[in-house]
Amino acid sequence: MRTIIGLATVLAALPFAAQAQAPQIEKNVSMKMALMIIDGVIEQCTKDGYKVSITVVDKAGLVAASLRGDGTNPHTMEFSRLKAYTSRTRGQTSLEFKTLVDKPENAYLRQIPNVVAVGGGVPIKAGNEVIGAVGVSGAPGGEKDEVCAFAGIAKVADSLK
Repeated sequence: MRTIIGLATVLAALPFAAQAQAPQIEKNVSMKMALMIIDGVIEQCTKDGYKVSITVVDKAGLVAASLRGDGTNPHTMEFSRLKAYTSRTRGQTSLEFKTLVDKPENAYLRQIPNVVAVGGGVPIKAGNEVIGAVGVSGAPGGEKDEVCAFAGIAKVADSLK
């Protein structure tokens, strides 16, 4: 009888043990998603008359895809990467980061390597989880770059739910 009770206890616990060890699928920016975001950015910025460079970074802050726009200035490629990295690192737009570090008590945050306090970087979120970011550079002002970045993310909004 003890053996049967012991065996029943072990068998009853197995589903819980298996469930606790089930691997979680990590949400991240895929190549297809990055290309769709870039396409959405180009569409919006072209409509608005801006020549831009675009970088999409993944969950680790590494470049997933980038594109230097025709006729853009040399700095726009690196600047778009820094904007994306800032947004991914902070989990907020790079324009929000600028507002944050403009306050003297938060100025120390500017010391984080590779972050920039200018608009154009927007986090890519799957639900509440930041899985990457897009950075745009080349429009006349970071707030205009940011509009294009949001348009790019809107292209993949259904897959982020």
